[in-house]
Amino acid sequence: MKFTLSWLKDHLETEASLEAILEALTDLGLEVEEVSDPAATLGAFRIARVIEAAPHPDADRLRLCRVEVRDGPDAPPEEVQVVCGAPNARTGMLGVFAPVGTHVPGTGVDLKPGVIRGQESNGMLCSERELMLSDDHEGIIDLPQDAPLGVRYIDYAGLNDPMIYIKITPNRPDALGVRGVARDLAARGLGRLKPLDIAPVPGSFDSPIGVSIDPALKDKGCPLFAGRVIRGVKNGPSPDWLQKRLRAIGLRPISALVDITNFFTFDLNRPLHVFDADKVQGGLRIHPAQGGEELLALDEKTYALAPGQMVISDDTGPESIAGIMGGEHSGCTEDTVNVFLESAFWDPITIAATGRALKINSDARYRFERGVDPEFTLPGLELATRMVLDICGGEASGVVMDGAVPDHARSYRFDPADVGRIVGMDIPEAEQRATLDALGFRLEGDQAHPPSWRPDILGSADLVEEIARIASLSRLQGAPLPRVAPGVPRPILTPLQKREGAARRQLAALGYNECVTYSFIDQASAALFGGGDDSVMLQNPISSEMSHMRPDLLPGLLQAAARNQARGAKDLALFEVGPAFSGGEPGEQAIHATGLLVGAAAGRDPHGSLRRADLYDAKADAEAVLAAIGAPEKLQITRDVPGWFHPGRSGRIGLGPKLGLAVFGELHPKVLRAMDVKGPAVAFSVWLENPPQPRKRSLARPALQASDLQPVERDFAFVLDAQVEAAAVVNAAAGADKALIDGVRVFDEFTGEAASAQMGEGRKSLAITVRLQPRQRTLTEAEIEAVSDKIVAKVQKATGGVLRG
Repeated sequence: MKFTLSWLKDHLETEASLEAILEALTDLGLEVEEVSDPAATLGAFRIARVIEAAPHPDADRLRLCRVEVRDGPDAPPEEVQVVCGAPNARTGMLGVFAPVGTHVPGTGVDLKPGVIRGQESNGMLCSERELMLSDDHEGIIDLPQDAPLGVRYIDYAGLNDPMIYIKITPNRPDALGVRGVARDLAARGLGRLKPLDIAPVPGSFDSPIGVSIDPALKDKGCPLFAGRVIRGVKNGPSPDWLQKRLRAIGLRPISALVDITNFFTFDLNRPLHVFDADKVQGGLRIHPAQGGEELLALDEKTYALAPGQMVISDDTGPESIAGIMGGEHSGCTEDTVNVFLESAFWDPITIAATGRALKINSDARYRFERGVDPEFTLPGLELATRMVLDICGGEASGVVMDGAVPDHARSYRFDPADVGRIVGMDIPEAEQRATLDALGFRLEGDQAHPPSWRPDILGSADLVEEIARIASLSRLQGAPLPRVAPGVPRPILTPLQKREGAARRQLAALGYNECVTYSFIDQASAALFGGGDDSVMLQNPISSEMSHMRPDLLPGLLQAAARNQARGAKDLALFEVGPAFSGGEPGEQAIHATGLLVGAAAGRDPHGSLRRADLYDAKADAEAVLAAIGAPEKLQITRDVPGWFHPGRSGRIGLGPKLGLAVFGELHPKVLRAMDVKGPAVAFSVWLENPPQPRKRSLARPALQASDLQPVERDFAFVLDAQVEAAAVVNAAAGADKALIDGVRVFDEFTGEAASAQMGEGRKSLAITVRLQPRQRTLTEAEIEAVSDKIVAKVQKATGGVLRG
């Protein structure tokens, strides 16, 4: 939204400085994007007199001018020589002079002393195009003889008017008019909002053009359409003041009638349209397009209308795309004598859909799709009629209309205490009521009725926002939240949230990089990980690659790994903590902590060797996360893992066969190929909700169970069936004497053809070390042998293994 300072002061009676206005605008939520001050670009150009303009001795089309210049109206005169090529340069004329060192905006040149055809030239006599005031470049600016010498040209011509460009958020359509901006500033206290005189223009004849709205559109698409004929107008150039305002905001003046409609679009946020009445056949009707109609619009492009799009037609066909852009056929030209001035209220959603479909961006569409003031439809028509008559002359008919102003009446409870409760600002009730009154709200007791130009006010909280915004949120003082009860407050985080934080910290400490991926993935990737059915399919996906809720966090991590590998990153350690979805109903989701290792587990060692990450790295990291979230220490590892893990190179950690806590292992090669990841890769997932919460215990550490007696270690090698797992041997040996046995670990495994040759087909040897820790006295050899016999018996019973001879 662009406007000039003088334009703002047409609606706001104020003595505030430009700096104070700019600061208030941003503080009110109307963020100032740019301020264009003409003094910064045109301040050096001053009025000067041509003492003599003589022919150039060496060029027929150039003139050698002696120019009297002054650095101010009271400064002494100086004489400079300027070589000028303008045909209207003459002795005694007054023009606009740019001294050496001036930047000329129309040419982009910084003036320097020069020599043109052998004659010195120090400065420049300027045309309007060189000052970017118009496209006129036929000659230099010719001023009246009473123009004051030495005065800045922008001050003399009334061009010293800063242009302000503010950013408007979608919820503030009222600020798309200068009056709406002035209303906010007046409510802040920077001035007084001037009254708007809306005197109806009496019609002197009946309009020969009638209007009608198709019943299918009257309820929503176009509730109100009004207009009137003005005959006998003269459509020449618009007045200088109007052209200056439009140029200041970047609009090109076209003609008086068009410039008037543009003026009301920006001045009062009231888009209008004028038809050449002599080109309209019959009446105007608003109706949905049948489909296939074509219209040559004012932007010189032809648009094909789709079925249902709103159009304004006469008896011959479409004349305008309703609320968006008029047609070329009925547009006004210099020959226009009779016009039909139209003002309507259009449904924002319908306008937005049509404009988006046709890819038309116009000032009218921009405002109608955000919501203009429905009650200002007829007053805007009256004001525009008055300006047309004042500028173009003519005679107005009576107003013709169809439909009515839509009912927008609504009210919300106004409670002065809400400002303190919601925002935390202490504002007296009288000030709150004065603020709402200044913004156009109607207060009746404890009910506030929003004005018709504020469609964004939809509840009591919006009233609080308006009061706080006008009062300035910069007045908000920080204060601690009140305690609801004495003593230590209850914890804020839930146990699951604490686990999520603990898992993140642990994984980051292990050297993983956190990823945050979308919860939506494509159907093919979801199917690889046990999902992808209709229960988790999105009804309105962002794209075809985000059509289903993820059943696991691994697809997103693998996609991230593939992107990193494509950019040369080979060794990756990624993790994510977030939800995975088994269905589309509440409760059918779980929080996972998932890690992925690709490439080397660590950098090269001093000898240059490189070890790739394997399933034991994933197992160790999964166990570290389980320990960090307080899972029990004694866990079981089984082989019932999902199909996306490599069989035989993966495992499941759980408390018994039913309650799984985590899964780890090498990912299946087919999954890596499908996800375009160069493997091998290992991963793990910890299901943070599954481990039982630890029992409440003292924060003190348990007593250290240390012994001053020498531990004893004994090695055992068992011949087993090749399919027997090492965990079965370790668990059996540890259970032989729980009080005495302190630990069991595997230190050797002998398998393969050599083992089969020595011990029989399908057999292997597994060697373990058992650590015995006495507590009361040193063990005798007999006691050690007795425990050893128990270990052998337990392992034989559990696995069928025998001591290797």
